[in-house]
Amino acid sequence: MGNVAFDHVYKFYKGEARPSVNDFHLEIDDGEFLVMVGPSGCGKSTTLRMLAGLEEVSKGDIYIDGKFMNFVSPKDRDIAMVFQNYALYPNLTVYENMALGLQLHKVAKHEIELRVNRAARMLEITPFLAKKPSQLSGGQKQRVALGRALVREPKVFLMDEPLSNLDAKLRTQTRMEIAKLHSQLKTTVVYVTHDQTEAMTMGTRIVVMKDGNIQQVAPPQQLYDEPANLFVAGFIGSPQMNFVDGAIVETNGELYFETKRLRLKIPEPVARDIRFSKTNLRQAVMGIRPEHVVSEPWAVERHAEWRIEAKIEMREPMGSDTYLYAAVGEHTLTTRAEPHTPARPGDAISLAVRMDKARFFDRESGLAITNRGDRA
Repeated sequence: MGNVAFDHVYKFYKGEARPSVNDFHLEIDDGEFLVMVGPSGCGKSTTLRMLAGLEEVSKGDIYIDGKFMNFVSPKDRDIAMVFQNYALYPNLTVYENMALGLQLHKVAKHEIELRVNRAARMLEITPFLAKKPSQLSGGQKQRVALGRALVREPKVFLMDEPLSNLDAKLRTQTRMEIAKLHSQLKTTVVYVTHDQTEAMTMGTRIVVMKDGNIQQVAPPQQLYDEPANLFVAGFIGSPQMNFVDGAIVETNGELYFETKRLRLKIPEPVARDIRFSKTNLRQAVMGIRPEHVVSEPWAVERHAEWRIEAKIEMREPMGSDTYLYAAVGEHTLTTRAEPHTPARPGDAISLAVRMDKARFFDRESGLAITNRGDRA
């Protein structure tokens, strides 16, 4: 079993005004692929290092497989860690790098050979076993680092931004290899990254952190569809969610979202949720994903009750899609359009804002006003 538990864990560094990790409380199931994501300095790597035993816990408790770990040395925690910088010994061959940890743990020679060769086959690095790290590419070195962790057969794999030194193509390839390995091994993985694409494509659950605090813990799609606050909504998604400051007002029993230039009716299923909230609806922020600001004429016609007029400021071709940045008064909305759209900067354009897909947040607290999942 490789379940992990953080019980209200804190990390204080001398001279800092606030904790680097603040009341981190989370249970990770056996076999789960948990990704911790957030901007630099948010505390994700510090949390991972406390789990590894490389940093002391200032307050709170950490458990692996139900066993108290606060004062257990890293080598006795039954974990394997993959670092950003590979950390391979340059004077050793690939085989020797992968075998070293097992040799230090007095594993029998024939067992070492069996494990190294099995891991090498899984990672397709068998032809490189006799080579030195200096003879390998960055992607090959990272696979060796993965192999060195793999042969340990630990209860938990810890990975600290392992792909950040690779180019875009190798990152995608290695990401797929790690995901495939997890599906085969079913071993618990705790993975730290600042890259939301890695988080969304690899994790069974994602922990979003900011300033040492957990902002939200959820499966990837739920995190995207139902962000708990403005920070999560803006951090997850590329291009990021559109945000519009305004007010939610009631007229003749109907709710509307209003700005100086916009007045958009909120459909009843969403309005019903809003009525149960206890926030100041005069201080609201509407969040809407670019794919829910539609520009195709047929889609605008279909959602005519949410039609607005805008002016294109910029066009960003991405191959499979084109993003249009359209000005509506003082606001700019990003819309995802067809790749061959004829729209150009300076053009007037009709858009439909899918209010059935909109999210609303309290401007002061940043918290979501409604979060009930997608609505038909």
